Amino acid sequence: MVDFLFDDIFTIEKVDPDGKKFDKEIYPMHEEEKFLMVLSPTLNWSGAPVAGKQGQVEQKSLADKFDYIMHGLLYKMSTAKGKSEYSKEGVKVEVYASFGGLQMMLKGDPTSCTKFKIDQNMFLLIRKLI
Repeated sequence: MVDFLFDDIFTIEKVDPDGKKFDKEIYPMHEEEKFLMVLSPTLNWSGAPVAGKQGQVEQKSLADKFDYIMHGLLYKMSTAKGKSEYSKEGVKVEVYASFGGLQMMLKGDPTSCTKFKIDQNMFLLIRKLI
């Protein structure tokens, strides 16, 4: 079974709060919608790394259970001290990943970020919840 790097349920609070909406929305989301987001090192249910296209056999994957998938790279991690809503000790971790130019920063408690490593390839998978 695949061991996820991160998984959690989110609720959309605001859409385009700064007025910088993209012209083409690939995966539209609306205020108050809930979605599951998973970061996984692979799409294989077994946890095996994703193979190249050569010799690839049609098989079921995590992609079958999600609506939107991107492949990316974790390129930076940082730790900050001070008051934080994420940790009782006041320490938070910021994880930065790039998905083909789409940037993500994930902030959280250090205990929820132990599986992340710089230069790690990952898949971001999203599914809206009803």
